[in-house]
Amino acid sequence: MASRDRPLSPHIQVYRPQITSILSIVHRITGVALTMGTLLLTWWLVSAAYGPEAFETSQAFLGSWFGHLVLWGFAFATFYHLGNGVRHLAWDFGWGFEMPVLEKSGLVVVGFAVVCTLITLIAAYAAGGA
Repeated sequence: MASRDRPLSPHIQVYRPQITSILSIVHRITGVALTMGTLLLTWWLVSAAYGPEAFETSQAFLGSWFGHLVLWGFAFATFYHLGNGVRHLAWDFGWGFEMPVLEKSGLVVVGFAVVCTLITLIAAYAAGGA
């Protein structure tokens, strides 16, 4: 019979976080965020169809500081998920499994998401849309 003092399997407290595991977790979180953002987009479009009062409500929310924060989070999630999806596609072809390449491609994905989000932010404010 097994001793009760030992854990049955290694637990999260045993492992040191690695860039690959962090990026995998962020990929899953951004997938959920994209689902929520798509529901938000649907709400905005449906409110436009329901009339001026409903649309004004959605515009008031999206135009608030919190709404802007949500929209920029949605933009980051979109770019991160896109970049990491391309990275996974490269893996499907057998490229990039060496540890140095894994780490560099992960950093490239994060950089891509940040830069594209900032470009979107600058373009939106320059156009007067945000």
